[in-house]
Amino acid sequence: MFSSSLGQKLIMSLTGLFLCTFLVVHMIGNLQLFKNDAGLAFNKYAVFMTTNPLIMITSYLLYATILFHAFKGLWLAYKNQKARPVKYQAFDGKANSHWSSRNMGILGTIILVFVVVHMSNFWWEYKNGHVPYTRYMENIQTGEIVSDYMPKEFTMHTKLEEQTEGLMKVTIVKDLYREVAEEFKTEWWLVALYVISMAALAFHLFHGFASAFQTLGLNHKKYNGIINFIGIGVFAILIPIGFAAMPLYFFIK
Repeated sequence: MFSSSLGQKLIMSLTGLFLCTFLVVHMIGNLQLFKNDAGLAFNKYAVFMTTNPLIMITSYLLYATILFHAFKGLWLAYKNQKARPVKYQAFDGKANSHWSSRNMGILGTIILVFVVVHMSNFWWEYKNGHVPYTRYMENIQTGEIVSDYMPKEFTMHTKLEEQTEGLMKVTIVKDLYREVAEEFKTEWWLVALYVISMAALAFHLFHGFASAFQTLGLNHKKYNGIINFIGIGVFAILIPIGFAAMPLYFFIK
């Protein structure tokens, strides 16, 4: 079953839809970058995502799925090309399929390169690098937040420490927000890579989301409208724009 062409398309569909659910969760969490609290909410979210046992287990499943989906997609694209080494003498691709469906391999490669750069710049640095700590002092009555950076030599055994001192709630946390802000403020090429990669993601999802449901047999006029609306409106437009807005926000700001 899974060695057949249909079975391999089924695997690609299921892994792709799983990654789509991750995009939604990741987007919701990362929207806290826009919160006007000097990064407190985002930093606490980062601690939760890297210390919660269930999230950590799911994360490793996610990493494996990303690699599998990417390399399996490239392998299938290679096999399809190898199956017809001599191209048609006359071929009008636009008459039969959308540009994105004919270039899923190229789009997937761009996204894979982006994932490697993204993980090395932030995930790896957060876990193994020298990310600084910041102290936040939040007035319990007014909600006003004041922050100051801890010295570079300051280290903690945990990523988060909270205590209350009178009317002030003091939080010392590993400051991933600061890393994100500084990277996007100074590295224009990184901002450009994010924007280009999100454009590639938009086209990849434009075809991939609806195609996954078609492979699973959910191709019916009763469902196609809502599937296309979610696939185009949410995954091909809103999510890529949302992710691209984050580096642009810090770069322009």
